[in-house]
Amino acid sequence: MFGRVTGIAQRVAKVKWHRAGHIARRTDGRWGLKVLEWRLCTGKRSVGRPPTRWRDDIRRFAGSRWRQAAQDRVLWNSLQKTFVQQWTSIG
Repeated sequence: MFGRVTGIAQRVAKVKWHRAGHIARRTDGRWGLKVLEWRLCTGKRSVGRPPTRWRDDIRRFAGSRWRQAAQDRVLWNSLQKTFVQQWTSIG
């Protein structure tokens, strides 16, 4: 059973990594990158753990300049395997 769950988690991590690279490489002004970078700044958050954003995993692994790293497809694709292994091991 765990093998199947691990396989699904790996697939999710791969798709997430590919989608992040695809969105970061766009230059046509669509809203995807704007939404990815958007921060809610109105009101107060409730007490407790702050919500994680979709890009937080990518940024934690590839650094704050992850969008520049995504421009180099060879580099970006070489980082994918390590990201998937790390992402599935922690969560």
